[in-house]
Amino acid sequence: MSAPTQWPGGRSFAATVSFDFDAEELWIAENPANADSPGVLSQGAYGPRVGVPLILEVLRKHGITATFFVPGKDALRHPDAVRAILAAGHEVAHHGHSHTSPTRLTAEEERAELTDGLAALRGLGAEVSGYRSPSWDFSPHTLDMLEEAGLSYSSNLLDHIVPYAHTAHDLVEIPVSWILDDAPHFWFANDTWEKTIRSPREVLDVWLPEIDGIATLGGHVMLTFHPFLTGRPSRLAFLDSVLTHLTELGGWVAPANAIAAHTRAHGPLGLDAGALGAHAGTHTGSEHTRG
Repeated sequence: MSAPTQWPGGRSFAATVSFDFDAEELWIAENPANADSPGVLSQGAYGPRVGVPLILEVLRKHGITATFFVPGKDALRHPDAVRAILAAGHEVAHHGHSHTSPTRLTAEEERAELTDGLAALRGLGAEVSGYRSPSWDFSPHTLDMLEEAGLSYSSNLLDHIVPYAHTAHDLVEIPVSWILDDAPHFWFANDTWEKTIRSPREVLDVWLPEIDGIATLGGHVMLTFHPFLTGRPSRLAFLDSVLTHLTELGGWVAPANAIAAHTRAHGPLGLDAGALGAHAGTHTGSEHTRG
């Protein structure tokens, strides 16, 4: 791959606005007993019922096309929300079927999760080309299965600020980061009461300098939101502020499938990510499940 000196349109950096559409399956995967706890499940139900319509309006205001990573079972539970996302022109990508980390599954179970999730999303009209693990982690089989399924990109690893090609698989990696994920800042852990809720102003103080730093280095800003978190009224203003900032910086803001296609055609941009692929896919990490 040859590496151009800039992103499309002469832009100096790129960004993707992504949402992990985690509804009831998030809590059921963590504890199957939650399937009989309507109060617990209602936390996830808020996302597709209230958060998604409000978020779609903010995205429309800014003219931004986003990527929504959707668990298959949540798509089947809330098909109208997924159809609304697609009707608005946004990308829908794979986020597991039951929101279970692949590190907790046998190879047979993981293959079923991938297949069933794809069937659920494609049944609603999605052209699925990417995958984000419910735990931002892989099993020893994950990359092989993604490639076999014909997917073109993964968005799971945290090892760079530019997309790059996996050397042993025909897949592009679009890295993520905890610092630009809303969950570590906004998620209240009501089972332990140990996680505090940060104000949108505090999180802006964390996010905006990180966005500026990646932009200065010519990298790719991957933002990760959750409709049940950022879809709350006060945080919609936070989302609006972040998108306004991206627009003012003048980067190329594109969904993950467009970022992957450009990386596949031209190679990593900005910083040199060429040496990363040799290590991609070997990370095992913990089995902590996130959004």
